[in-house]
Amino acid sequence: MSKWRPHTTGIVIGGLVLILVALVASYASRNFQPSSDLRLGSGVFTIQVATTDAARIQGLSGVDSLNANQGLLMVFPSDDTWGIWMKDMKVPLDIIWMNNEKKVIYMVTDASPDLGTTKTFKPKDSARYVLEVPSGTVKNAGIQVGSLATFTVVGSQ
Repeated sequence: MSKWRPHTTGIVIGGLVLILVALVASYASRNFQPSSDLRLGSGVFTIQVATTDAARIQGLSGVDSLNANQGLLMVFPSDDTWGIWMKDMKVPLDIIWMNNEKKVIYMVTDASPDLGTTKTFKPKDSARYVLEVPSGTVKNAGIQVGSLATFTVVGSQ
């Protein structure tokens, strides 16, 4: 009977791993909408869109790297001075707040992952959208306060 235990244990562990992978995939698919294109300054970015609380809280935490044209757009349900921190971040970011007209109202460049939860970045004016992109994007794409973005979010204004 002891010959079957290692085999049975392996099957049980393998099954649990498969279930865990399925749960993670299901979580990710529920929290991020399919990618979309966003134009801002001279840049065209492929973005993931976060429209739920869980997706916005997760943000880019744990992401090891971003290509120059990648980012995350957080869509909030209302205009407010939404705060962003660098909890569990592994890469420096440029963070861009936009109002409901998709106009840039505030930016933070080169936010360090070393800040963790010690600093929360917030605009003075209300924003509807927050875009997280790799550090250096604001400079390279010529993005300025007042720049207008172009993007479409399904189910959003």
